[in-house]
Amino acid sequence: MSQRKKSEYLRKIPKVDELLGAEEVRRLLNFHPKEVVLEGIRRGLDRLRREILTAEKAQDFKEEIFSISHLLPLFEEEIKRQVTPHLRRAINATGVVVHTNLGRSPLGERALKHLVEVSRGYSNLEYDLAKGGRGTRYFHVEEILLRLSGAEAGIVVNNNAGAVLLVLNTLAAGKEVIVSRGELVEIGGAFRIPDVMSRSGAILKEVGTTNRTHLRDYEEAIGEDTALLLKVHTSNYRVVGFTSEVTLEELVQLGKRHNLPVMNDLGSGCFVDLSSYGLEKEPTVQDAIKAGADVVTFSGDKLLGGPQAGIILGKRGLIDKIKINPLNRALRIDKLTLAALEATLICYLSEGEAVREVPTLRMLTVPLEHLRRRARRLARLLERGTESAEIEIVRENSQVGGGALPLQELPTWAISVKPHGAPVEALEAELRNLDPPIIARISNDRLILDLRTIQDDEFKAITQGLTQALKQISD
Repeated sequence: MSQRKKSEYLRKIPKVDELLGAEEVRRLLNFHPKEVVLEGIRRGLDRLRREILTAEKAQDFKEEIFSISHLLPLFEEEIKRQVTPHLRRAINATGVVVHTNLGRSPLGERALKHLVEVSRGYSNLEYDLAKGGRGTRYFHVEEILLRLSGAEAGIVVNNNAGAVLLVLNTLAAGKEVIVSRGELVEIGGAFRIPDVMSRSGAILKEVGTTNRTHLRDYEEAIGEDTALLLKVHTSNYRVVGFTSEVTLEELVQLGKRHNLPVMNDLGSGCFVDLSSYGLEKEPTVQDAIKAGADVVTFSGDKLLGGPQAGIILGKRGLIDKIKINPLNRALRIDKLTLAALEATLICYLSEGEAVREVPTLRMLTVPLEHLRRRARRLARLLERGTESAEIEIVRENSQVGGGALPLQELPTWAISVKPHGAPVEALEAELRNLDPPIIARISNDRLILDLRTIQDDEFKAITQGLTQALKQISD
């Protein structure tokens, strides 16, 4: 389209004041604030301008595009975008249980109920009901954490990166922290142990090599400026082959000989031995405390299945120092997270209840045959409402995710969808645009819906959403 023609079309776009005089637009003011309606109109007109400026042919446009009947849906769509929260529920059909980009671990019903109950009114967050005076927020979870772990004391902050930062700043600011070169991990979002150590004021002292570190490496590195021995669980990768590492027990004994505390950052902490359910052995919090670690840090979400939080457990004298660090104020946990965390931890008083009630554990330990039965049920629902795609039940592998058990493949059952006459990428994209969005994955030119991470109450939304998406890409 020529520039002259584009300019002609642009001049035909109605002005905002004119549009506000239209009855159809005035009706929108009955449901939305004027500022929202005005912004919706501006955004809608901007979209129309962009369409004109990028158009290649004049015949792509007709006079009707400037009419209120054509513009009104644009305005309504832009108004809806403003008043609809960006953060919303999504259906995870990827098979990645602890999906970092999808919010990691979903909360269980007990946690959700307690969170709502606490948040809808006032609470005893920092009020001691027995004494009738000021209390501490850590009281609500410390006792149960000590019961589950065997530790002497504990504190929780807003996330595990904050927990690591706080411990290092308290115990080793201006001093050396010795850590194996093979444990200098990086997790998602470019969180690196060396960077956090630098921000904490501690001085990193690497020992050993990437694949082999011996006890003598630590011992030879100890000097008068050494404040802490650090062991980091490499939860998101494994070094295999010609390797050697120092166990936590060995490091603890070395620390005792030199009167140095030992810190163990578990990353994805867990109170349940997953090897009992056929998964790889992952060190539990109890293991670390029993081995003698002076301080243990781990996440409240991920394998634990609660909200995002950083949990610090260990010897009372060290934890008391950590609690009074002024930096703790900047990292402290809020009441909503505390409520969800406490309710999640209560489930762990019984391992059987934790496996039933904590969604992350339930998804990780669900029997394969149960997944197969659910796959058959979902396939029947999809076949009834879908004729424009080939539906199959297939064997696949799920992933734990969240930087945990990187070598673990979880056999699973899934639904394979092959659209007729349209690329599978178009179907995958269309599913992401639904409400709620359905996040799936593509394998061998087929869309895969993994039953491990799909909940029973999501079957209806998936059935309706897939039907709608297939219709959209076939039109």
